[in-house]
Amino acid sequence: MGLLALISCSQRNDKLKNWMRDNSKIKVLATTAQIGDLVQEIGGDRADVWVLIQGELDPHSYELVKGDDEKLARSRLIFYNGLGLEHGASLASTLRGSDHALAVGEKIAAQVPEAILKRGAATDPHLWMDISLWKQAVGPIVASLSEADPDGAYYYQERGKEVANRMQDTHEAILEIFQKIPKEKKYLVTSHDAFQYFARAYLTGATAPEGLAPDGQLSPLDLKRMIDFLKNHEIEVLFSESN
Repeated sequence: MGLLALISCSQRNDKLKNWMRDNSKIKVLATTAQIGDLVQEIGGDRADVWVLIQGELDPHSYELVKGDDEKLARSRLIFYNGLGLEHGASLASTLRGSDHALAVGEKIAAQVPEAILKRGAATDPHLWMDISLWKQAVGPIVASLSEADPDGAYYYQERGKEVANRMQDTHEAILEIFQKIPKEKKYLVTSHDAFQYFARAYLTGATAPEGLAPDGQLSPLDLKRMIDFLKNHEIEVLFSESN
């Protein structure tokens, strides 16, 4: 296991070195994998994308570490979720202070405010859990890439259309799969409350002992509430998080 970890770390370092080198592509930094994947799909051969928060690191609590300043400075564009997802103080203040950073979640919220979920006073930032909603990020990403690289505008627009169509197809395929499951069986329990958009789109309901971020302290009452929920809905499978 130790050898595999070393190999993985070495490969990641090599990829980072390649990303830091000059080339003809636009340098893009994404805070999370789901944003990075979407930007890379749209950017294609014209974009060189690096994901800042990798592996088991938690975007809710991530703070800038040594070397991150270089990545931020190297980036022509930065894409992040916003809506409180990246709330580590050093990262949040840096993103807010950048004139070339785009909060894709906040762009979606501005487009379709009625689709955004709240938990008390807090906004639920986990928009990517509903693919039909996350598809709304394509337009702002295409616009940002096109502004930074005008010669590639048509390329980004065409790829954006293809990506949006594939996302819609995936959304409909998921709906079809879940329609085969009885309504009373479509409940989900996770460790922190990140699946409400998924539940609204595809399930009957979801719950979690922790809040929107996995950094809360659980009380005996929280645990009892979860146990009662599991029993009442006869839930057979639980999903836990490695981080």
